[in-house]
Amino acid sequence: MKVDTDELQTRETDDRGRVYLGTEYANKRVTVAVVEVESDLPDEEELAEAYRDASESAASLSKEWDGTSDEAWNELDE
Repeated sequence: MKVDTDELQTRETDDRGRVYLGTEYANKRVTVAVVEVESDLPDEEELAEAYRDASESAASLSKEWDGTSDEAWNELDE
């Protein structure tokens, strides 16, 4: 049996990678081809950039906190 491209159906998988084809395929042999796999996870470059940004932000906040903390302690001493 040949299938025309306009008959192809796209299905999404559940969290375990399973696809529900529907009752029209009950008791029939079905051949499935995986044409493309997409990942919703960031790639390594995006992840590295996010870590760099977070690290820079944390360093900036740490410096700001040091100044604020020193100022607060100095006011308590007065």
